[in-house]
Amino acid sequence: MIAIPAPDIEHLASDREALLTLLFDWARAGWIRDLDAAFADQLAQLSPEADSACLLAAALVSHLAGQGHLLLDLQQLQTTPRALIAVQPQDTQAELVTPERVITALASSNLASSWETALSRWSAVGTGAGSEPLVLVGTRLYLRRYWRHEQRIAAAVDARVAQTTDWPPADARALLDCLFSPDEKNAVNARWQKIACALGARTPFAVITGGPGTGKTTTVIRLLALLQSLSLQTGQATLRIALAAPTGKAAARLNESIAEQVDALSKIALPEGAQAAIPKEVKTLHRLLGARPTTRHFYYHARRPLPFDMVVVDEASMVDIEMMAALLDALPPHARLVLLGDKDQLASVEAGAVLGNLCQRADAGHYRDATARWVEATTAYSLASDYLDEAGRPLDQTVAKLRHSFRFEGNSGIGQLAEAINAGNAPEALAIITGKQYTDLARIKLSASAPYKALTSLAIEGRKDSEDARGLRHYLTEVRRQEQRPAATAGKDTWDAWAKAILKAHTAFQLLTPLRQGPYGVNALNERIEQALTHEGLVQKPDDTTRWYEGRPVLVTGNDYGLKLMNGDIGITLYAPQQFDSATDDSSVTLRVAFPDGKGGIRWVLPSRLQRIETVYAMTVHKSQGSEFDHTALVMPDTLSPILTRELIYTAVTRAKKTFTLLSPGDETEQGLLARAIERRIQRHSQLFA
Repeated sequence: MIAIPAPDIEHLASDREALLTLLFDWARAGWIRDLDAAFADQLAQLSPEADSACLLAAALVSHLAGQGHLLLDLQQLQTTPRALIAVQPQDTQAELVTPERVITALASSNLASSWETALSRWSAVGTGAGSEPLVLVGTRLYLRRYWRHEQRIAAAVDARVAQTTDWPPADARALLDCLFSPDEKNAVNARWQKIACALGARTPFAVITGGPGTGKTTTVIRLLALLQSLSLQTGQATLRIALAAPTGKAAARLNESIAEQVDALSKIALPEGAQAAIPKEVKTLHRLLGARPTTRHFYYHARRPLPFDMVVVDEASMVDIEMMAALLDALPPHARLVLLGDKDQLASVEAGAVLGNLCQRADAGHYRDATARWVEATTAYSLASDYLDEAGRPLDQTVAKLRHSFRFEGNSGIGQLAEAINAGNAPEALAIITGKQYTDLARIKLSASAPYKALTSLAIEGRKDSEDARGLRHYLTEVRRQEQRPAATAGKDTWDAWAKAILKAHTAFQLLTPLRQGPYGVNALNERIEQALTHEGLVQKPDDTTRWYEGRPVLVTGNDYGLKLMNGDIGITLYAPQQFDSATDDSSVTLRVAFPDGKGGIRWVLPSRLQRIETVYAMTVHKSQGSEFDHTALVMPDTLSPILTRELIYTAVTRAKKTFTLLSPGDETEQGLLARAIERRIQRHSQLFA
């Protein structure tokens, strides 16, 4: 590694080779990616007039893209350099100059007195349309790809937001009163659902956000029923609608709830044909757009648009900027787009936080008088003055926040905890989770001497204080229950029904962790839990080297178009016939992995065909998005990590439908890891809808 004494740091401003060498040293230290250093090195060769400040900025904008940011703010670069590269004190190496010191030195040097000026003179930097790899807009530096995505999304949304649909308010009012009867017991609590439908019918772009249990799926199905009914009543053809979600797991969950909600419409007096015109099948966005394997391209795009009049996307918080740009490109100009999601959840794994950008003003509404008049004419509800703002932006008029949780009532500890986390109120959140007033919450301290004893016990047995707080034994007992297992000669429908029951039992519990590596990362936890389950006799592995055994849950970690499996799909390994509906005996069964096929059936896959999978007794909080479990447990690490944020803790807590358990090392105080995580927000740098 290069060793640069502190007094000579300023020489980096005039020594490009020394800076490039330092960047690769940072990459070896794990402070930035090899890709980030290589990107700066490549630009130095292609555009050799760049000075050290330019090359450092190039490496930093690449590094931030890897962290989910769309741009590098040059003002922040000079005022708060520590925030750009997260270097923990224990990571600092005495012989290696830290990014903060180098950025500070270059910012104060004469050669880098104006980062904007230096970058604007560099041939690798453009200011708009062109082919330069970097784009500089004021004090914001982009990778061209992300600048282009931001521009395309903003233009496409603005074009749709500017349109309004001239439905007769009286017709919309009559239908909304059918869909949300004023006489229903929960009519008042459902008023924001009704308002969201009115707003969604008004423009060809709509966003419906809300926490768990606020009725996002119910609302969008009734919005579809409203739009199809209005089309029929005005003599138009019914809309061709596509339903989509970012992952196979989210699509499968939406499939189940959509079918129930559409069937429930039969009790409502809608125009003939309206209910039948609402689809029940949900596709992943990759399938919807026709992803081309091994490329970033899709079958559908601006020159070959999707054959739909409307697209609904659930779990939109998981959609990154590149996917959102591809979706908007592929939408026909006349088509409607409705986005559903929880704005307070974790943003997408890849760059961008599109739903968060869209909903950044949702709490306060900012509705104009014209919008308020439309809402009152179609719903009979008057918007409170707190939500009115004549200076509200056009985008604000298309965003609806659902504000009442039907799942988490006032006596729900999960609901109270989620609310305190969202508010950033760490003391209140700690009081809720450590107190005894809520039966759906528990905190278990992990002892320093034997932390895994309590952890594996909870994972296997669950909590004894609640019937809803089950562990892995529940679904593994279902796997081993011989009287429920179909005969080898049974048909595929029988085997599918058995596998579906086991997959449902598997959703009774999930252990979550923020980390992949380390003693509390998924890799270590999955190994320890598997050993404990083997010791208990709940799983039977032929030997220590065998990966596959009955009961093993697996998570797909990459899209496999040949097998029709998507990243995030969960399957359970089971003994099943090699061929269904054939005369056979029990000896012909073999291990196969049962995945939901998204259409109410099961896709059976031989283990040898699965290439990108991992055991999933524990999963990361990021991977859990789009899922719900009766009992969710979160393992807190023993040291603070940059990944521990308010959004991560909120996402973990709200994966729980009935009970939540926190596993944490030692005593938790207001200054503890949980409190510090709740006080930290994800701030992804972007100018989208700013």
